[in-house]
Amino acid sequence: MKRIAVLTSGGDCAGLNAVVRAVTQRAVAGYGWEVFGIRQGTAGLLARPIDAEKLEISRFEGDLLRRGGTFLGTTNSGNPFDYPTQDGGRIDRSEEIIAAYRELELDALIGIGGDGSMAILRRLAQQGGLNLVGIPKTIDNDLGHTEVSVGYDTAVRVATDALDNLQPTAASHSRVMILEVMGRDAGHIALSAGIAGGADVILIPEIGYQIESVARKIAALRVAGRNFALVVVAEAVTTESGEAVTQYQPGGAKNYGGVGHYIAGRIAEATGAETRVTVLGHVQRGGSPTATDRLMGTAFGVHAVDLIEEGKFDHMVAWSEREVTAIPISEAIAGYNAVDPQGSLVKTARGVGICFGDT
Repeated sequence: MKRIAVLTSGGDCAGLNAVVRAVTQRAVAGYGWEVFGIRQGTAGLLARPIDAEKLEISRFEGDLLRRGGTFLGTTNSGNPFDYPTQDGGRIDRSEEIIAAYRELELDALIGIGGDGSMAILRRLAQQGGLNLVGIPKTIDNDLGHTEVSVGYDTAVRVATDALDNLQPTAASHSRVMILEVMGRDAGHIALSAGIAGGADVILIPEIGYQIESVARKIAALRVAGRNFALVVVAEAVTTESGEAVTQYQPGGAKNYGGVGHYIAGRIAEATGAETRVTVLGHVQRGGSPTATDRLMGTAFGVHAVDLIEEGKFDHMVAWSEREVTAIPISEAIAGYNAVDPQGSLVKTARGVGICFGDT
């Protein structure tokens, strides 16, 4: 009988519970193994006693499949190789995590995360000789060599719903509505939601823009008889001079945020239009997962357990050409999946008259 553990790491998103459910059902019912859920990501392996629970199939007979977030909890801080101390110092606690893996007598660990989490978990696995399998999870959809990551589809749905809700009030008040969406350094959410939600302008970090171009698009809409416009902007879009728009958090950390207000001000100056800004923020991480995120999460969870059975470690499951595949984790974190300015979706957006501010 094998003993495996699963943890979620990094920012939360919809579909994580579907992954853990699939891992548990495949391992317990399919192979007769024991499965442990690590709470709060790597923080659960740093805790003493180790913060973990044995997972049984009965744990998932309620509504967990339909819930957003992760019932195990997660963390996107506290790098074990550079862990902050109460006195302001930094220490390496990686050996404590490796010791916890040994104490639980694990045969393998499944890590669900994005590129940052994957890089940390792989370093731990390499250092301690741990058997690791990865599952891609990020609303940004920027992990290399996988067409889909868990959480992305739900984030796009939330952003599309926001545009659907903004359109009537934009028309009622003759306004330009600016929707700022997440995506870190990639514009996938903005692009997909913008097309699906009927945006007139999409601004993404992969394509440079000029406000004059955006103003021309809004003016053309007015000439055509339209009294409103919808603009989607990804949080990593810079000012026209190339400066990132960020906000400082307690402790000195910086996050993207505020570019929607910058764009609104520049549009108002250039067009005289009344503008309003909606910043979706973490709303995109929550909500009930879409069918696609549940489906992908389930497929990834089953395949990750099968990789353990095959002894195929140091790999991440991925989705490519309508199939679940496996690629080396090193390749997944080395590759970066940005929006292709010449790609099919950008061409589609241009084909229906959406402006990217570059012409």
